[in-house]
Amino acid sequence: MAKMSSSTERAAARRTGRKKIAVVTSSRADFSIQLPVARELARSADVGWIASGTHLSREFGRTVDEVEASGIPIWETVRFILSDDSDESLVLSDGMALAGYGQALARIRPNMVLLLGDRWEIHACATAATLLRLPVAHIHGGEETEGAIDNVLRHSITKLAQLHFAATDLSGRRIRQMGEAAERIVVSGSPSLDKLRSLKYLGRAEFARRYGAPAAPFLLVTYHAVTTDLAATEKGLRALLSVLRERKLPTLFTYSNADSYGRTINEAIDAFCRDNPFATAARSLGGEGYANAMKHASAMVGNSSSGIIEAAHFGLPVVNIGDRQRGRERSGNTIEAVETRASIAAALDEALSDDFRAACRGLPNVYGDGKAAPRVARALLAYLRGTPTVAKPFALMD
Repeated sequence: MAKMSSSTERAAARRTGRKKIAVVTSSRADFSIQLPVARELARSADVGWIASGTHLSREFGRTVDEVEASGIPIWETVRFILSDDSDESLVLSDGMALAGYGQALARIRPNMVLLLGDRWEIHACATAATLLRLPVAHIHGGEETEGAIDNVLRHSITKLAQLHFAATDLSGRRIRQMGEAAERIVVSGSPSLDKLRSLKYLGRAEFARRYGAPAAPFLLVTYHAVTTDLAATEKGLRALLSVLRERKLPTLFTYSNADSYGRTINEAIDAFCRDNPFATAARSLGGEGYANAMKHASAMVGNSSSGIIEAAHFGLPVVNIGDRQRGRERSGNTIEAVETRASIAAALDEALSDDFRAACRGLPNVYGDGKAAPRVARALLAYLRGTPTVAKPFALMD
């Protein structure tokens, strides 16, 4: 666990009297979503990153460089990713994450720990913060992804957190149903859309040159493990690769997460790209690169939350495979497929059809209007002006 800000810098931050907010990022995905919030908070508070997880792994693209370039300091780094994606190794990594985050937070002693999402390492950080009596603010709670272990971890983080930023009204109601007080729940929308609104996008040719993407219209494929059913993961991956091999459409893969079976998926992707010259893979496109990929893709295929939450911003048709995202609200740009070759092929044909592509243009996005970051910052800073505490009663519904 390396420290990347000096004790002198931290002492200076304390002397300003401004609140200290530690923003935890463990992957390329949560970083791009949290960046607009971190920048908004930095106008009025001392904000720093705890960079961890796959950010620090060369195998997954070493995206900590992007965090360093954000203009917000990295206060701590925490390493815990092992070179094995078995269930047993993830348990060991989780224990390392709990210890590492605990040590980092004990050194920083922030007034608030800001977390996003539902991954196991984020749950470990929420546990560490609770044991250190540090208040937690949580973004994207209250959602449902029934095909992933993340679902129960997300709800557990909700119970560990004191302040909640829900992306939709339904998510806010679920948080309320879990006994969280209404005054500590803010329906902010998803901050991921803030970044998408503010980017200056590359032209297709420049995007292809800079990121090694296909120059022709392409499919964007992002496929992750169904962590509640690894047999379904393998079945879906085989079916998907079979369809892609048959269609021979230009294809851009992004790597899978550091979950059980994640490295197996990545090895299969690499082998597919070696054997099929129409396909290429990126370890990490980064937040801006991934947004550009969604803008320029003809369709998206896989089971990523980005296909559910962000793709609608671009009117991008999405083929969502299997149950990993089951329960998550949709905006109308997704077509559901089960883990069979026939189902995926039929869904892909529909996604690429002129009629469906036209229907996706201009769809409203149920995850907000791209103005979430100011809402989160206002509510979080207002909360810190009070007397934050980890103690909270169970708030019964009327």
